[in-house]
Parts: sequence; C-alpha cells; structure tokens
Amino acid sequence: FDKPIKNILKTPKNRIMNLVIVESPAKAKTINKYLGKDYIVLASYGHVRDLPSKNGSVDPENNFKMEWELDSFSKKYVKEITDAAADSERIILATDPDREGEAIAWHVKEILEGKKLLKGKKVERVVFNEITKKAVTNGINNPRKIESLLVNAYMARRALDYLVGFNISPILWTKLPGSKSAGRVQSVALRLTTEREHEIELFKPEEFWTISGDFLDHENKFINSKLSIYNGKKIEKFSFKKKIETEKVLKEIKNQSYNIADVSSKIYRRNPLAPFTTSTLQQTSSGKFGFGASRTMQIAQRLYQGVEIEGETVGLITYMRTDGTQISKEAILDFRNFINDEHGKEYLPESPNSYAGKKAKNAQEAHEAIRPTDIKRKPSEIKKYLSTDQSKLYELIWNRAVSSQMNPAEFDRKSITIESDNKKINFKANGSTIKFEGYLKVYKFEEKDDEDLKNILPEVKVGDKVSIKELIDDQHFTDPPPRYSEASLVKKMEELGIGRPSTYASIISVLSTRNYVELLNKRFHPTDRGKLLSAFLEKLFTKYVDYNFTAELENQLDEITSGKIDWVKVLEGFWKDFYSNVGQVKEKRTREVLDLLNESL
Repeated sequence: FDKPIKNILKTPKNRIMNLVIVESPAKAKTINKYLGKDYIVLASYGHVRDLPSKNGSVDPENNFKMEWELDSFSKKYVKEITDAAADSERIILATDPDREGEAIAWHVKEILEGKKLLKGKKVERVVFNEITKKAVTNGINNPRKIESLLVNAYMARRALDYLVGFNISPILWTKLPGSKSAGRVQSVALRLTTEREHEIELFKPEEFWTISGDFLDHENKFINSKLSIYNGKKIEKFSFKKKIETEKVLKEIKNQSYNIADVSSKIYRRNPLAPFTTSTLQQTSSGKFGFGASRTMQIAQRLYQGVEIEGETVGLITYMRTDGTQISKEAILDFRNFINDEHGKEYLPESPNSYAGKKAKNAQEAHEAIRPTDIKRKPSEIKKYLSTDQSKLYELIWNRAVSSQMNPAEFDRKSITIESDNKKINFKANGSTIKFEGYLKVYKFEEKDDEDLKNILPEVKVGDKVSIKELIDDQHFTDPPPRYSEASLVKKMEELGIGRPSTYASIISVLSTRNYVELLNKRFHPTDRGKLLSAFLEKLFTKYVDYNFTAELENQLDEITSGKIDWVKVLEGFWKDFYSNVGQVKEKRTREVLDLLNESL
C-alpha cells in the first residue's frame, strides 16, 4: 500500500482495474487488505474542494450557484486519484455513509467528470457501516447511485454557512475589532454559554436547613433517616430557612419517644440504557474519562477505521456518527447468543430489547447505534492491541451495547417510617439492595448516582422502640445553574435541535480556537470577546441566533434529505430576510452599535 502510486499503476493491460476511493488512509489500508490485488484503494484525505472565502462563491442571484475550489492540501491526492482513474474500468466511491461522505463522493465524481475521465466507465457508490471483511464485500456487491438528496442537503448547509459567515464577518471587523468571525451554529452555541453566565451573575443564593437523625434499634443497629413530617406538616425544601428555626425543632424532637410506624418493601426495576449514539457517547465518555467531544470522536474514528490485530487490520466498531439507537438483527442475534453463553439465560430477555427513541428526521437515522463489529472480541482480550484511551472507549462501547440486550436490574427497596409517640413527627429512612444484577453485571453505574444503595437498613418490625443516637441540622444554599461542560453543551444542543452528530465536536472546538470561550475546570466560561460578540449578534441579528429559528432551519435541511422540500427554496427563504438584515446593520454608525452593546451588557 505504501509503494509509490506509479508502481501500483503499472498493471497488465488486460487486467480490469477497480479503483476504490475512501476518505482516510487508515480506512484505505484496511479495505485494501480485504479486497486484494484486483483493487486499488486510495484516500481523498477528507473533503477535496470547498467554497473559497471570497465574494461570489455562492451566487444568490443565480439559483445559489456555487464556485468550488480544490484546496492546496488536496491537489497531490486528487492527482493520484485522477491518474489511477485513467487506468481503471470501475470506479467505486466508498466514502463515509453520511451526508458529508455523500458530498465527498459527489465532489470526486465531479472532478473526474471535469477531466473527462469517466467515459465508458462504471461509477458506483458503496457504503460500509463497519469496516469488516463481510461488510466491505457486501457493500462492494451492492452498489448504488450517489444520493442526490443528501448532496443537496450538504449544498444547502454549506451555502448557508458561507452566506452567514461571509456577510456577518466583515461587519464584525469594522464594528467590533478583534472578533474573527461568526458562524451560523457556533453563534447559537455561544449564546447558550453567555446566557448561562448571565444567569450565574444574577443568581442570589437562598439559605435553607435540613434535619436528619441517626436512630438505634433494639440491637443497637443504625437507622439513618431524614425528617419528613413535623407538627403534622410535610417537610419541603424551604421549611427551615434559618438556624434558629431548626434549633427550636431539634428541642421538640428530643423531647419525644419513637417507634417504628411502618416498614415497606417493594421490588423496582432499572432498565438497561440504549446503545450509544454520537451524542450519548460524547456525553458519557466526557463524564467517565474527561474526554472532550473531539477527542472522543478521534478515538472512535480509529476504532471504526481499523486496528492491527495479529497481522490483520480490523474495524472494531460500527460508524460513529449516528442518531439511531437500533441494532441490526444479525448483531442482536450474536449479542443474545453471547449473553446466554457467558451469563446464562436468566440474564436474557424473552425477546430482544428495542429502543425506539425520538425519531431523527435526517438520513443519519438509517445508521445503527454504535456497537462492536464482533461481540466475541472482548475488551480484556483486545486491550493489548489498543492504546489506553482506545481500550477505555472500546470497553465503554462494548459494555453499553451488550448490556442493552440484557434483563433489567432488580432492587429491593426498603422504606422505614419512624414516628413520635404524639404522632406529630416522622422520620423516613430509605435503602436499597440489589436483588438481581441483570445488565449491571456488564454496565456498572456510579454508586454516587444512587444514595439508597449506600444505606443498608436493619431488619425491624412495626411497633419496635427506637432511640435517638444523634440529630444533625445542616445548612445549605441553593446553587446557581452550572456552567456548561462539553457533555452538557452537546446535550443541550441536541435537546434544542441545534447541530447534528457530525457537527457537535467541531462547533465546540471553533468556540475555543476563536477565543470566544475558555475551558476552566472542564467548564465553559465565555471570554469578554465572546460576551461582546454574543451581545452584538443578539441585538443586531436577533432572529439568526434564536434557538427555535436555528432548530427549524436544521429541520428544513433534514427535510431536503427526504425530498420534502427543495434546497434552493430553503436558501431563498433564508436569504431574503437575512440580506435585508445585513443591509440595515451596515448602515448603523459604530457609535450607535456601541450604545446598543452598552445597554445590553
């Protein structure tokens, strides 16, 4: 694979050459091994063309016609592809199975067409959801045409981002020196962080107190409980606002005798979580390992593209950009057999668990959730072939996927009510014990998520006398809303319908690289420049940093992929109002803009 391209192309004239084009060299290397000597696999190294950042790259007057430019980095790789295409009978475009991948396939085809290299040749589009021999062979044997609706959605998104960036950025340079640029979705994500900062600045903490009691039963065993009723009234969060109030209550509590008024026990079940989507993987790996969204995606990309295992390059997980929580029937069957063999039939549900989450409207929905390509490759056995970070992420994906097809965990939840003899004071103690591990055998949750599991309660009967060992009154203050972490920002963007799996990581990294936010203790703090830019956009381009407007635009872009709406219509609808807004802002004097910002800040 590493031989110079000229040597590879010296093939006998009578041999039909199949040229396969993928996005990355790692993927090319893996696929090349699967396909053998009749195929040559080359990488495009990502996008090969883009809109040059100059005036007129998108022409709103001419049906939003776009002028594409080959970037300097890609020239060398495009030359390799065109040289190989000249000698090939069949050209297979095997870029990633999403909108971006479809766009790269379309760009490559356009370049080859422009050089008149496609005459009399077969041009096919194939996709692999995982890089395994079976999936690659299956993909090659089931080609299709380039999906024009996916390409149209890409065109609309690219044109929108260009029109926003190219029209707002020059205004920023004149009216707000020091601001580099404003992106369509980044600006909305920035607004989330600045609004949260504002909430924190305005926040006034409120004091409140809680009372808990340690009681001893007749065998001197602890019962840790919380005051739940006082003077016949249920205790709320702000029942006690000052120390003086709790002191009075503590005196009253001490003057009473207590017994067990109620003991109840019930079984509750906790269902396994769905296998990972892009956003849940980013959130969980951030919480468990402190990985940022970009780092998670880079590690996942390596696991997807292939890792060297005993001389064979193997793709370990399915495609990592997905909204879907479903898993293929074959994989589910493999999972079920594995669970049955490894853990026994009591861990296996009668029928497969299905996770019909919110129905994603875009074409990414067709993808499976992120799962191991072969469940028999246990994390413990694969560990030696992976870096530490790869091993952590693979184990997380493997555990979550297997556990998603297991039985729920069962807990025995016990509740004890301690009552005063005058019936006016109640303490409640709750504790849980795991009755059946179920999916927790494979996918452990953090114990800190479940306080009840730490509170083991003794065996007591109704009517038993108990005595007070200790009463504790604790002071608390309400907390301001937390600043966003990478995980919570991704979650919020997903909730609002802003951005898509393939864009979360890049949106976040742009905010940092442009110095609009800084990450301190894993939390986003907007910089002064970020606050200024956000205030500027909110005052002067209000509609375009509106959450609902941005989410609606994302929906329209998704509807292009399903053919419900024409991409040029979406752009026309956006451009008319936006162009008029740009014109109005350009006419404002800098003094007027500064006054608006002062008022806002």
